Parts: sequence; structure tokens; C-alpha cells
Amino acid sequence: MKIEPFLWLMISCSLLIIAFILLPLIEMVLQPTAAAMVETFQDADVLRSIFFSVSASAAAALISFVLGTPFAYLLARRTFPGKKIMESIVDLPIMIPHPVVGIALLSIAGRNHWIGQLLQKMGITLMGTATGIIAVMTFVGLPFYINTVKTGFEAIPVRAENVARSLGASRSGAFFRVTFPLAWRSMVVGMIMCMARAISEFGAIVIVAYHPMVASVMIYERFTAYGIKYSQPVAVWLILICLFLFLLLRFFSIQPKSTT
Repeated sequence: MKIEPFLWLMISCSLLIIAFILLPLIEMVLQPTAAAMVETFQDADVLRSIFFSVSASAAAALISFVLGTPFAYLLARRTFPGKKIMESIVDLPIMIPHPVVGIALLSIAGRNHWIGQLLQKMGITLMGTATGIIAVMTFVGLPFYINTVKTGFEAIPVRAENVARSLGASRSGAFFRVTFPLAWRSMVVGMIMCMARAISEFGAIVIVAYHPMVASVMIYERFTAYGIKYSQPVAVWLILICLFLFLLLRFFSIQPKSTT
């Protein structure tokens, strides 16, 4: 059987991309010894940084869920002037260089800005605090949550909400009784994507708060201070956590088969 040249091209490019992604990661995962991995896992500083990374990214995902769900629903169900501009603004954190994100957040949280003055009166400080790290993680993770949930809402027929409204349900009642239960998978997937993006952030976090130290900053610190040998085990543990998150992502992305 003759294979077309274009098919060979597709296969070759696919194999090249898979190798480009997997080979460096496989090499890094296999280099640390089992003893080094166990020793790193028993390190209190490593455990503290990993736990903080997970908990802070989970907080960012929860904030995205609370604030981003109504916004995603608005974008999915309404057409209005400036909608494309709003959608572009949502995507901005994806394109902006990460250190710029940290600088931008600090610029409005400083003493010379009215928002910063208001935050200080409320006892909220971003520079060098867990609050600042969660703010950064929310900033970079929000687009992934909003876009995922928006797509989930768009997949739900408006007719289902109209039927609920015709039976006497209010707009909010139709949302919570019909749309929300149907879109819960997209919300879970969006939160996992938000967490995965947030937990990997480095550039903006190192600008806003070097301490308390998240796992990505610890990897950088150990690499610059001690070299690749001492940073690799921490990196591997972080990769395993991200792999677990994406396994959850794939699990919740699978739609159940219809029984009819």
C-alpha cells in the first residue's frame, strides 16, 4: 500500500513534536535517583512550598469560579457592543510577558495609587504576601477558566432555559436548576486548567512575592544556588502534581455515554 507524501509529512511532524516535548521531560524525570526523590520529599521546605503552591492555586481557581462563572455566562448568552473587546481583554493575561503581570499588579497596589491606598486601609498587602501570590495566580488563571466555562455554556441549548422560564422559573432559577447542573463538568475542567496554569507561574510571582516561596520559585532558587542536581527532584515532584491535574482534566472532560 502506497502512502502519500503528505501523510508521511504529517507523521514525521507529529513524531518530531512528541519527541521535542517528551525527551527533555523524560530525561529530567529519570536522572534523579530514588534516594534523592525520597530525600527531597522529606524536606520540610520542599513540602511547604509544594503545599503552598497547591493551596494558593486552588484558592485562585475558587476565586475564578465565583467571579468568572457569571462573566462566562454573560459572554456565552449575550451579544452586545464591545463583546469582542471584552473577550480580547480576558485573553490578555495569556499574551502579556509574565514579569509585566507582576509589575502591573504592584503598580496599582502601591502607596501612590488610590487602589493601593484603599487596599492598605483594608489591611491588604500584595508585596511579599500570600495574598499577592494568589492575586497573581488568579490573574494568569482566569482566562483559562472563563474560556472553558464559556464554551460549556454555549454547548447548552438556550431552549432548555426557555422551557424552565415558561414553567415559571426566574432567570436565576433557570440558571441554577438547568444550566448550572448541565455545565458542571466544564466548570470543574476550567478550575483544573486554572490550577494547572497558576501552579506553574514563576515570572510574575517572583516579582510580587519571592517569599513565601512557591515550588516554582524554590526550583529556581535551588538551581541558581546549587545547580541542576538539587533542583531536578523538586521539579520532578511538581511535574507529577501537574500530571495528576491533567489526568483529572481528562477524566472530567470525558462526556458520559447516553443510555438512550
